[in-house]
Amino acid sequence: MHHLRRLSLFLAAVFFSLSTLSSAYAVETPASHAYLIDTTTGAVLLDKNGSDLMAPASMSKLMTLFMVFERLQDGRLSLDDKFYVSEDAWRRGGAKTGGSTMFLEPSMRVRVEDLIRGIIVQSGNDACIVVAEALGGSEEAFAVEMTDRARALGLMDSTFKNSTGWPHPEHRVSARDLAKISQILATRFPEFFHYFSEKSFVYNGIKQSNRNPLIYKGMGADGLKTGHTTESGYGLTASAERQNRRLVLVVNGLASKKMRSSESERLLEWGFREFGNYELFKAGDVVTNASVWLGDKAHVALLIQDDLTLTLPKKSRRDMKVTVRFEGPLPAPIQKGQQVATLTITAPDIEPREIALLSGDDVKQLGLVGRLGAAFDYIIWGGAR
Repeated sequence: MHHLRRLSLFLAAVFFSLSTLSSAYAVETPASHAYLIDTTTGAVLLDKNGSDLMAPASMSKLMTLFMVFERLQDGRLSLDDKFYVSEDAWRRGGAKTGGSTMFLEPSMRVRVEDLIRGIIVQSGNDACIVVAEALGGSEEAFAVEMTDRARALGLMDSTFKNSTGWPHPEHRVSARDLAKISQILATRFPEFFHYFSEKSFVYNGIKQSNRNPLIYKGMGADGLKTGHTTESGYGLTASAERQNRRLVLVVNGLASKKMRSSESERLLEWGFREFGNYELFKAGDVVTNASVWLGDKAHVALLIQDDLTLTLPKKSRRDMKVTVRFEGPLPAPIQKGQQVATLTITAPDIEPREIALLSGDDVKQLGLVGRLGAAFDYIIWGGAR
């Protein structure tokens, strides 16, 4: 009585998260680690050693900033709060260490907003240590808190041993985790994200420029953080937005500042050029209708629960195929919201994606007389009620 029914739809636009690309769409890069995502769908456009542990250098300051932004958002901090600069923060984070500095001085009391700008624009190690001591009691304790909070956010590859990214054999993250925390910063803290695109900041009479080369290129770049140590090479966690579409790129292990700039620009341009986001359904849309067997309704709508958007290689768009599969006619009773069918999306160079379809209504089973009538109709006409 029941048979497998397939409904094939050839559509010009779709919606879902692309997870894996075929090698046909891979792009070569000299970076030792590279990871590129579309934050709207979570689609991974490029993954070169993205889950491997690496020394992140100053890119790990993104987690330090998360710890500050979270406290600002929930009211535990305000931008006008002031933190004390200890002798240790000044000594370990100052210019004499060879790292980036905000040029803080011992015993100063510095506004939280200035520390944020000092971390983002000037990559100040001293600013990070001041934050760590104020929020964690010590940098070591703050690093433990950073790691615990990262794990709670799903950043399972990250272990922090300091607030700055200063070289440490156990201070490690993955490019994938840096992309995740960047996406969180962009989506969860829009009121603070503008600091990442600030081009210069003056503190203590010293003007410094943002080290992110992409924000000067007029390509929609609006963050996030550079990194460099002898161990890590040159790295960048970058964000760019065009037409309400945001890409986040992480590269590391490049040989020079010049290569960091050109390669990051090239990979982001590739992502915007070769891929598009295509919207297929809104949450609650009726995808199709299914016949019902022995129910008080002859048909029931099949609904999609969530918005469905697709990140797809542009050249694959016209060959995309959407198929609805269910054992039909569907036997009553059926509960509203019950999964009764599956939407499958296929296209060249992507893995198939399956999404549950739900019943849009309750369907009661017919009584004995109704079932007998339906059975008679089926025998005589081959139909189903």
